[in-house]
Amino acid sequence: MNNIFGVKVMEDYIRMCHDGVRQGWHERNGGNLTYRMKEEEVAECRPYFKREPGQWVKMGVKAENLKGEYFISTGSGKFLQNVGLEPQNSICIVEINEAGDSYRIVWGLENGGRPTSEFPTHFMNHSVRKRVTGGANRVIYHAHTPYVIALTYVLPLKSEVFTRMLWKSATECCVVFPGGVGVVPWMVPGGAQIAKATCALMEKYDAAIWAFHGLFVSGPDFDTAFGLMHTIEKAAQIASIALAATGGKPPRQVITDENLRDIGRDFGVTLNEEILNYASDDDLYC
Repeated sequence: MNNIFGVKVMEDYIRMCHDGVRQGWHERNGGNLTYRMKEEEVAECRPYFKREPGQWVKMGVKAENLKGEYFISTGSGKFLQNVGLEPQNSICIVEINEAGDSYRIVWGLENGGRPTSEFPTHFMNHSVRKRVTGGANRVIYHAHTPYVIALTYVLPLKSEVFTRMLWKSATECCVVFPGGVGVVPWMVPGGAQIAKATCALMEKYDAAIWAFHGLFVSGPDFDTAFGLMHTIEKAAQIASIALAATGGKPPRQVITDENLRDIGRDFGVTLNEEILNYASDDDLYC
């Protein structure tokens, strides 16, 4: 192995960026990906770190449970389509200080730059997901998924409504995300307001829909996080097609609540009862 790109975690990270681009989710510099590294992964990458790390940069947020951690991050203003072509100029590895409130670049962005402008939002949500999953979740991924975005113009911006629509659009959905999905009303991207609102939802959901903007998911590894994003977007596509075909009216046949319970029972997953018992599906249709 002659360079950092032979380290598996870097290969997997770069591949996931490429997979998102192939789906059409990352126009221009849209979307971002961060990964909280394992100790052994940091050790594998350390020989390729800069001799002189960058300066410490205050994030404006703080997380005690992330002090001393290392993250791989896409760069602010960088195009994900270029990650596979010029990773050294498109992504970076950052170290978090012992106060848990600043980062410094230890590898990457050789032509200058900084981590994604939404790094503080990712950072705060990594803190939440690390706590609620006992350290299992390591990936935070944001993409501009078109069918999810389209549904936010049609459905009420309620977590219960979106979850039920997605669950009822594709059989596998209640198995892939039995806890449901959260919904954040439109807010300016990258700010403290949307970061706090997303954190509140990430206390109980693996995914949050950003109205008129895209999807924000978490997971323990790249495959799981990408699979969650892909499943939600595909279900949103099916829902959008069905709604268009019926003029927004209820379809003739649907996956029933009893069907959902049967799926949960047979696949051994516990569905979010608060969502399953939501009073009415009237909100699902125009």
